[in-house]
Amino acid sequence: MALGTSLLLIAAGAILAFAVSWNPNGVNIKTIGDILMIVGVVGLLFSLIFMAGWFGSRESVDRYGPGHPHEF
Repeated sequence: MALGTSLLLIAAGAILAFAVSWNPNGVNIKTIGDILMIVGVVGLLFSLIFMAGWFGSRESVDRYGPGHPHEF
């Protein structure tokens, strides 16, 4: 889940949980908003962990081996 999608889910969930007062029969809008916020936060955490692992290490790879003319 991308970072933007996670933020969108959190925002939509917050709107449903805190700003909507409409209560249809058999559906709890506040619960749906809570679920969307939880899924958005979990997705946000996974996105941040993935990005930290992706950008965390920058190791150089020696493709040619020692003594090659392209060695810097």
